[in-house]
Amino acid sequence: MTTQKTYKIGQVAELTGLKAFVLRFWESEFPQLAPIRTPKGQRLYTDDHLAMIERIRTLLYTDGLTIEGARRRLAEAAKDSQIAQAAGESRSKSTLLSEVERELKGILGELGEKE
Repeated sequence: MTTQKTYKIGQVAELTGLKAFVLRFWESEFPQLAPIRTPKGQRLYTDDHLAMIERIRTLLYTDGLTIEGARRRLAEAAKDSQIAQAAGESRSKSTLLSEVERELKGILGELGEKE
């Protein structure tokens, strides 16, 4: 089992150049940003959290969106990702069904030759 690298809020603040209070505020505004909590309540962020922080920062500071606009954009991106994933799964099932169909036709062909 591989353990995921985690960072404390001070480390994340240093890495991202954001203040700890900004990170805590973003946690309350963006449900996608939910760090792991230790039994003592300490926040632990993963690399996925860091990527989400950078995405939020870009939406707010570079793209100039409001909190609500950024929240909507993240929700849309998650929905699009889920749709793409479902389409990929659908294609995989379709491919599998096609393979099964070919195999069954081959078996039926062999059985027909034996009669």
